[in-house]
Amino acid sequence: MLVLGDSLSAEYGLARGAGWVALLEHKLQAEKVDATVVNASISGETTSGGKSRLPALLAQYHPALVVIELGANDGLRGLPVNAAAANLQAMVELAKANKAKVLLVGMRMPPNYGRAYTERFHDMYATLSSEEKTPLVPFMLEGVADTLFQADRLHPLAAGHPIILATIWPQIHALLTSR
Repeated sequence: MLVLGDSLSAEYGLARGAGWVALLEHKLQAEKVDATVVNASISGETTSGGKSRLPALLAQYHPALVVIELGANDGLRGLPVNAAAANLQAMVELAKANKAKVLLVGMRMPPNYGRAYTERFHDMYATLSSEEKTPLVPFMLEGVADTLFQADRLHPLAAGHPIILATIWPQIHALLTSR
């Protein structure tokens, strides 16, 4: 399994091993699911960066499942939603062409970006999921209370990462155990 994400998956501001991807590895072992996890997440990554890195990652690791957790940095920079959507779609199609299952992990933008932008941004994930027939976790930070964030109000504390894993796990488990 390949996790292609940004700082939310790269353990930004956390002790090594405290993020949801590391917790996922422990859960897979506990559940006796035979899967190796490669965390190819980079803080600050955009959909454009993920798109450019994905071909080499697929060639190197040949994952059966690709978890795409990207787009937040595009949104925070106010980049065009249609460009992020095109990049995400290209990554989904490339992963599928390499015989990998794909899980999209969505994000929401803060309301200060304006209603039109935040709605277009949020809808981008659902639209892509529907068009590509790809499972979706609509909002990665669902259930992570306001008190579980670092001082920057963007990155969850370590205490928020088990909640993130609980949000993402059902889709990952379903994809890993389906034929």
